[in-house]
Amino acid sequence: MKQLKYYFIFLLLLIGLTTVSAQEKALPKKQLALPLLKISANNRYFESADGKPFFWLGDTGWLLFIKLNRQEVIQYLDNRKQKGYNVIQVMVLHDVKKVVNRYGDSALKNLDAAHPKTTPGTNFSNNTEYDFWDHVDFVINEALKRGIYMALVPVWGSNVKEGLVNETSGKAFAEFLAKRYRNQPNIIWLNGGDILGDTKTPVWESIGTTLRKEDPNHLITFHPRGRSSSSQWFHNAAWLDFNMFQSGHKDYAQDTVEPRMGEDNWKFMQKDYQLIPTKPSMDGEPSYENIPHGLHDTLGPKWHAADVRRYGYWNVFAGGAGFTYGSNAVMQFHSAAGSGDYGTHQNWKDAINDTGAGQMQWIKKLILSMPYFERVPDQSLIASDQGEKYQHLLATRGKQFAFIYTYTGRTMNIQMGKIAGTKLTASWFDPRNGNYTTIGVFENKGTHVFNPPGEEKEGNDWILVLKSAPTK
Repeated sequence: MKQLKYYFIFLLLLIGLTTVSAQEKALPKKQLALPLLKISANNRYFESADGKPFFWLGDTGWLLFIKLNRQEVIQYLDNRKQKGYNVIQVMVLHDVKKVVNRYGDSALKNLDAAHPKTTPGTNFSNNTEYDFWDHVDFVINEALKRGIYMALVPVWGSNVKEGLVNETSGKAFAEFLAKRYRNQPNIIWLNGGDILGDTKTPVWESIGTTLRKEDPNHLITFHPRGRSSSSQWFHNAAWLDFNMFQSGHKDYAQDTVEPRMGEDNWKFMQKDYQLIPTKPSMDGEPSYENIPHGLHDTLGPKWHAADVRRYGYWNVFAGGAGFTYGSNAVMQFHSAAGSGDYGTHQNWKDAINDTGAGQMQWIKKLILSMPYFERVPDQSLIASDQGEKYQHLLATRGKQFAFIYTYTGRTMNIQMGKIAGTKLTASWFDPRNGNYTTIGVFENKGTHVFNPPGEEKEGNDWILVLKSAPTK
């Protein structure tokens, strides 16, 4: 009788163990602790499921799934974690005609998005078991270990534009992805992929609707073509949780798209910020570090670290819920001898440590240093002369703090009295290294002129930090 009792206890334990989800069996408890993301209560920002602020600091690792082997994946993700990145934007189907990864595995059967190519088993040492999707799983799980979310573009826009993916195959592929990854906590969906939303709109609606139906818990947006925002076509779509715009790679002179916002990415953010219903928005693709102005003239001027900083602070101070950095060599993981796309000669393993790549962490740390959800853009902090183009000042504040950004180190005439307190402490924040330089304590009334360190010139950027001084 006693033996029978032990048998039933053992049976119950066995049943309990077999009901553990596949994800829980595959992932250590520490990894499972990474929470899902959601929209904040004020619909302006992101937060984790446990209510903590989440500032999106993204990197464009577009070809990560197909260009890197497992060892290189770890090298890249370790570098990005060390630099504070918490989102990697990646293409799943880059080119349907040749979606083959570093190991020679194809993503699809017969180049048909409706039929992903999978094999039984996941053993890396067995070529007949480890397939394209097992490698994708590996990358996503390695990102999860490092607290990094993967923003996946199911089908890059050119495939849809060329008719290689239609409503039917797009729906089938979106269903495959959603079912495969809906229990993975570190997933974000980027519908679209460098394309206008009015190009084959029914396909994008089909993919978005399917993702939402099959995976109701992960955030979804649309990655548009340069000089446009998802809000132009899909702001009211039930599947779209937040907006994303691509300010693009052209300079002021190259911009021919109406309305001509040029490099002023803050104008996209300002427009999205005013839309109803309220949704978060952000620049998901500004000019990349070391990429030519306008992309195609490889002998022309290139964008550098100072330009990337300008795009970041302008976008965030205008109300952005985050910011995505990009590098010419890294986004394509260029490693072979000779020139890559857009004229890059850099090896991605060197480019991951470029100046701008390391400086993005300071914007994240600055924003998270103050009460997060109360922050609003407020240009009324600038008493006069907000400036045009590179001279433009951007201001944001909370109840007891304010940040004002200048790209050129020009003087600022600041309207005091916009935040609480009879006195304010002022300091300069250096976006190159995250250091503060104390200015002093000031009466919180009237106007005051602040003059940043150094010579006024492009790239001498600073953030004026005002805080309510503690009362004695």
